[in-house]
Amino acid sequence: MNSDGTPWPRDGAERGRFVSRGAHADVAAVVVTYNSASDVSQLIDDLRLAARDRPVRLIVVDNQSSDETVNVVRAHDDIILVESGGNLGYAGGVNAGLPFTDPCDAVLILNPDLTLAPDAVTRLLTAADDDRIGAVVPLTLDGDGSTFPCLYREPSLTRAFFDALLGGKIRVRPSFSSGVDRRPASYLEAHDVDWASGAALLIPAAVAREVGEWNEEFFLYCEETDYFRRIRASGRRVRFEPAAVVQHRGGGSGTSPELATLMSVNGVRYIERHHGRAYSALFRAAVALKEALRSYDAVHRRTLAVILNRRRWQNLPHATKADQASDVGALRLD
Repeated sequence: MNSDGTPWPRDGAERGRFVSRGAHADVAAVVVTYNSASDVSQLIDDLRLAARDRPVRLIVVDNQSSDETVNVVRAHDDIILVESGGNLGYAGGVNAGLPFTDPCDAVLILNPDLTLAPDAVTRLLTAADDDRIGAVVPLTLDGDGSTFPCLYREPSLTRAFFDALLGGKIRVRPSFSSGVDRRPASYLEAHDVDWASGAALLIPAAVAREVGEWNEEFFLYCEETDYFRRIRASGRRVRFEPAAVVQHRGGGSGTSPELATLMSVNGVRYIERHHGRAYSALFRAAVALKEALRSYDAVHRRTLAVILNRRRWQNLPHATKADQASDVGALRLD
């Protein structure tokens, strides 16, 4: 929506068609859906508005939705639909869509419950027009139109302990003590960041090819943290561009108890992947302390028990592949 709270204008605007597989696209958008029937039509329409001015290819990877998502997408004969045959998670879904992105100049990863400002794709592309840029992320609005804190700092032991002790008591904290950047000024100007929400990001095609697939060790949560880290390790920068605006209808929604636990466990998994044993053990202790201090709540008690018992990690939500996703399931390329 606009800064005054009114919806972005769409009525009467020309819509474009998506380019087919094999044709060059300025942008190849990959959208991973899971029971997204009520959301995905809006995003498709927004991308058609973007396709008025430039060639856009749309790849939708469906993680075995049980609602009408697939039928909604099938109604469009110019969308590449990949039925994964299982629930591959976000990283797995993105990876299933990547082979269908080339040839393109940039890959755009989007959640299905997004609304895009009419010029969002163009502004993301403009911000990425620099060889030093490895990814561009937009300003994200919450469902009510307020700014969603989508910018993050690299996880660290210090930040984990401050988070355990302070939590939501002091929301705006110095950078060394908080992984989430909640400073209002940070969302006003373009600048480099460590990482950001994976709900919307544009990656130059050359970078996407070099960095490679997303890490499917993370079913949900931390997959984008890991991917942005790899972009930075390649010597490139992650750029926040507030002139590009999206609205995330699920941006401020809660998570189920199982997913809340998975979020904490994947934070530990991420640290263990990139740090030594002693550092990782202390980070795990900080996460356990956070849950223990909030153990009056049943979800935190459960999370604490799982954090302390590594054998229970395997029972958390994870990718399911029906017959190895039936070799990427049913694929339509018309």
